[in-house]
Amino acid sequence: MSNITISLDDDILKKAKKIAIDKDTSFSGLIREYIKGLVDQEERGRLLMIEELDSLFAHSNARIGRKTWTRDELHER
Repeated sequence: MSNITISLDDDILKKAKKIAIDKDTSFSGLIREYIKGLVDQEERGRLLMIEELDSLFAHSNARIGRKTWTRDELHER
């Protein structure tokens, strides 16, 4: 496990330590759980997005036809 250093206002740190005590954990544990929750939430969002795209592709009626153009034609000015 890696260590990090952060700077916080004294008042914020004091209040956060009180919250940690109320939750029967340490300040580090409080931060660790918050960061883990944030990462898990982002991961769930990405997985949901992938599932939705897979479903969209699976149920799409779109068809791709033959290529009738060249790269040079696309970039003509």
